[in-house]
Amino acid sequence: MTDSFLSQDEIDRLLNADSESHDDLFDSMSDGVIKPYDPHTQRRVIRQRLHSLEIINERFARQFRMGLFNLLRRSSDITAGNIKIQPYHEFARNLPVPTNLNLLHLNPLRGTSLMTFSSGLVFMAVDNLFGGDGRFPTKADGREFTPTEQRVIHRILSMACEAYEFAWNSIYKIKTEYIRSEIQVKFTNITSSPNDVVVTTPFSVEIGSHRGEFNICIPFSTIEPLQELLSNPPMDNSRQEDSQWRSMLASQMRETELELAARFADVNSRLSSVMRMKKGDIIPLDKQEVIEACIGGVPVFTAKYGEVNNQYALKIERLHQSALTSLNKE
Repeated sequence: MTDSFLSQDEIDRLLNADSESHDDLFDSMSDGVIKPYDPHTQRRVIRQRLHSLEIINERFARQFRMGLFNLLRRSSDITAGNIKIQPYHEFARNLPVPTNLNLLHLNPLRGTSLMTFSSGLVFMAVDNLFGGDGRFPTKADGREFTPTEQRVIHRILSMACEAYEFAWNSIYKIKTEYIRSEIQVKFTNITSSPNDVVVTTPFSVEIGSHRGEFNICIPFSTIEPLQELLSNPPMDNSRQEDSQWRSMLASQMRETELELAARFADVNSRLSSVMRMKKGDIIPLDKQEVIEACIGGVPVFTAKYGEVNNQYALKIERLHQSALTSLNKE
């Protein structure tokens, strides 16, 4: 469980294990190289690639680009970065100061997610919104955002939430709910532990020669119920194939042979009476006007008993199953 590489001498000794004992190799290692293993602090291994989430991010980038153009009236280039699966403390540690941190609920998913806007993106949007061309860059200097900048942030966040809902629509319908905004990352505890795994996606926004960034951070526990759905991208022709499969199954089911059994009467008796029966005994039955027909023990319809063309027959009075009624109409 060490991050250090084996030396060439140690590799040679492992390859020549027949002539040398492993104990000598372990004794040769210094105590300072071996590190204790704590399962609580180890990062969770996510082996599956989230293909559908990559599709969602690309679709979100295209939709958000159109919303940003309608707001700023300037063409922008938005690029979705690679999805990162990492502990939350690593993501929080790499955030610049100041950064606008927005806490969101992705209903009906559980947990709280994070959408962060860097100060460079905020200053670039404000500058372009008021007719600037970026010649006079704004310095953050660790200050909080002004009321004007916060209003611009809320407008951008509203467009981003709408675009994110649109991007998820074909995979799984969600509804974003804004909770609050923060400046310091220590007030955004979206995980129960700093070592909990989160799924983050960086986005780059370029307007002319200027560049800004924002991130979407989702706890893995939030999307874990959808892991199989996010790992297997949906096929575009899935609905058409499903319709063809249903029609084929329905046509084949219509040709299935079934055994129809009609129950004419029920006789209540005791075991002692059955044991006394002998050849020639007569069991009286009460003739019923309407009898019940079953398929596989399931009642299908009620009918009257009679004779047609010198053959015993049943005349259907009423169907029990609504599905059979619709098939009968067809």
